[in-house]
Amino acid sequence: MALGVLIKPRAIKMSRNFNSRSILALSFVLFVFVTTLLVCTSEGLNLEGQYLLELKNSLRDEFHFLGNWNLNDQTPCGWIGVNCTFDNDPVVWSLDLSSMNLSGILSPTIGRLVHLKKLDLGYNSFTGDIPREIGNCSSLEYIYLNNNQFDGQIPAELGKLSYLRSLNVCNNKISGSIPEELGNLSLLAEFVAYTNNLTGPLPRSIGNLKSLTRFRAGQNAISGSIPAEISGCENLELLGLAQNDIGGEIPKGIGMLGKLTDLILWANQLSGSIPKELGNCTSLDTLALYENVLVGYIPKEIGNLKALRKLYLYRNELNGTIPREIGNLSLASEIDFSENYMTGEIPSEFSKITGLHLLYLFGNQLTGVIPNEISHLRNLTKLDLSINNLTGPIPFGFQYLAKMIQLQLFRNFLTGSIPQGLGLYSQLWVVDFSDNQLTGTIPPHLCRHSNLILLNLESNNLYGNIPPGVMNCQSLVQLRLVGNRFTGSFPSELCKLVNLSALELDQNSFSGPVPPSVGNCQKLQRLHIADNYFTELPKEIGNLSQLVTFNISSNLLSGQILPEIFNCKMLQRLDLSQNRFVGALPNELGTLSQLELLRLSENKFSGNIPSALGNLSHLTELQMGGNQFSGEIPPELGSLSSLQIALNLSNNDLTGRIPPELGNLYLLEYLFLNNNQLSGEIPSTFENLSSLLVCNLSYNNLSGPLPYIPLFQNMAISSFIGNKGLCGGPLSDCSGKSSSPFPYLKRNNASRSKIITIIAAAIGGISLILIVIILYFMRRPAETVPSLQDNEIPSSDSDIYFPPKEGFTFQDLSKSMSAVAGSYGYIAPEYAYTMKVTEKCDIYSYGVVLLELLTGKTPVQPLDEGGDLVTWVRNYIRDHSLTSERPSMREVVLMLIESNE
Repeated sequence: MALGVLIKPRAIKMSRNFNSRSILALSFVLFVFVTTLLVCTSEGLNLEGQYLLELKNSLRDEFHFLGNWNLNDQTPCGWIGVNCTFDNDPVVWSLDLSSMNLSGILSPTIGRLVHLKKLDLGYNSFTGDIPREIGNCSSLEYIYLNNNQFDGQIPAELGKLSYLRSLNVCNNKISGSIPEELGNLSLLAEFVAYTNNLTGPLPRSIGNLKSLTRFRAGQNAISGSIPAEISGCENLELLGLAQNDIGGEIPKGIGMLGKLTDLILWANQLSGSIPKELGNCTSLDTLALYENVLVGYIPKEIGNLKALRKLYLYRNELNGTIPREIGNLSLASEIDFSENYMTGEIPSEFSKITGLHLLYLFGNQLTGVIPNEISHLRNLTKLDLSINNLTGPIPFGFQYLAKMIQLQLFRNFLTGSIPQGLGLYSQLWVVDFSDNQLTGTIPPHLCRHSNLILLNLESNNLYGNIPPGVMNCQSLVQLRLVGNRFTGSFPSELCKLVNLSALELDQNSFSGPVPPSVGNCQKLQRLHIADNYFTELPKEIGNLSQLVTFNISSNLLSGQILPEIFNCKMLQRLDLSQNRFVGALPNELGTLSQLELLRLSENKFSGNIPSALGNLSHLTELQMGGNQFSGEIPPELGSLSSLQIALNLSNNDLTGRIPPELGNLYLLEYLFLNNNQLSGEIPSTFENLSSLLVCNLSYNNLSGPLPYIPLFQNMAISSFIGNKGLCGGPLSDCSGKSSSPFPYLKRNNASRSKIITIIAAAIGGISLILIVIILYFMRRPAETVPSLQDNEIPSSDSDIYFPPKEGFTFQDLSKSMSAVAGSYGYIAPEYAYTMKVTEKCDIYSYGVVLLELLTGKTPVQPLDEGGDLVTWVRNYIRDHSLTSERPSMREVVLMLIESNE
């Protein structure tokens, strides 16, 4: 009993232990089951899903567009950018990740998506190579990798994609050549690879692509020639190879491409002639062959292209005449043959192209008149016939072309007046008739519709005033009237034009003061009023804060420089030359930090040259010759490191030594320090002036040896004459021996004296003959002197005013001096602004005779060799009254011209 009692509790305890173990085991089994279930579920993501996740791991998805690509999904068919088939066993047939801002590389894993038919990764930032494994995607029909940063080459393995219809890799950094294997893609209809770094020739296998409709590979570096096999692309509609290095001739076989609508071959190195076989491509809509080196005629067969709308042949070397068959292009809207060597007349057959709205023939050698029939082109909006040899009038009918907005006829030989109704019916934007021989007045209606932006009538024979219709043209941005015969005061109404940025009135006969209202032209950047008769500048000039170039040279301006000019901090070019300005230069001139050109020549400036000019670090040209500057040359000018064109300090009263700092002007090409009172030696630092082409140091008090550099050793003696202490080079030997530049004079004194006597006698004889000729012409009847009307363009070269009864201007004097001295060889350091004498004995004699006739006095001050002849004559006339008993200046000019003949 006791034993039974003892056994029972033990049994109960064992039963409890068994129950605990069972629960534990059951829990463990349950845990294993759930874990196994989870593992099984994760292993449910099919292989294509796993390939896609691997591809994702090589990308950077900044905006989490691929956020729902989940490992726990059974298939990727619901993922963004992934498209699957709809059968029982779905597979990925399309991957479209375009425009998702993805970056990184394209993993070779892409080659495992063997069911893929479409791959679009365009407009992202993918880098690296295009993986060659993509050739394993044997079902691919469309590949779009455009607008990324792929580099490397186009994989040859793409040639295995026998179903491929479209390949777009444009706008990347792909290099290398287009693989020959591309020719295996018999179904390929579109190949787009423009804007890459492709090189090498086009593959000849391109002829195998019978299904090809579009081939675009422009803006690369493709070389070689266009393969003749291209004729095999029988379905080709667009061939775009612009902006490459393709040479050779255009293959005649292109004429076999009957479906071709666009032939874009511009900006290559194509040579030879335009094949007449192109006339067989009757479906052509656009033919762009411009910017090549094509030669020969435009084939008349081009007239067969009845569907052609745009024809661009400009910037080649085409010659011959424009074929009259051009009139057959009845659907054409734009024709551009500009910048060639085409000759002959403009065919009137252009008038048959009634839909034409752009016709550019500028930059050729066309002759004859502008056909009146052009006026029949009622849809014409842009016409440019500039830079030819056209003659005759502007067709009267042009004023009725209601759609015309751009009319450019500049640099021809057009005559007659401008049709006065021009602008009455058309909304003109640009009118440029400059550099012709037009007469009459400016048409009053050019800005009738308030659209005119540019009006350029410079270099004609127009006269009168600027019409109110132009002066009140609120849309006007640029007005250029240079080189005409306009008169009156400064057109102050122009200052109300809020958009005006350029006003050029040079070389006319405007006079009087410049009005204060000029300060209202707040947008004015270019103000050129040179070569007129303006007498005064207003302080309001300082309000022109946008002014970049300011040219008031060759007027009658006097007094000191207005300090308000220094408010124009944007100034880059300032020309005050050939006026009557006086006084010292303000230091504030050095605050115009943007200045690139500064011309102060031929005034009456005095005092020291401000050292502040050394602050003008952008200055490339500094002209200060022909003034009364004194003191020493400031060494700060050596800081003008950009000075390249010229430094001219000639014809002043400068003293002291040449500062060695000028040797720092490494870029300088022209240096003129002549006709001053400089002393000492030429600095040895001048050996650093490696760019120097011309240097004139004549007529100073310089001494010592010339720098031992080729320029100085080989320079003409005229560059150093008038410096008794200089030696070396073309001058005397520094040891005292002669080193004459004329070897044939190195003889004994007797021989030398003989030669000098002979030369002197010859000069005397010539002078005597000249005097006889002049006296003869002085006795000629007065009827031979032309009237004032023959001299239509008033003077713009002098500040001297001659009464109208004299019938003469200083411009006549300048022209006559040029004519007389044309055979004597001048140098022009200020680029045709002055004449410089190199043959002193001859030209000086002309000047002396001229001044004796004009003033009744013999000039005391001789003309220095290298001196400015025109300035010398003008200054002498300015200081001496004319003698009424003497012949008129026009008579003297005629005598000089005739004596020269």
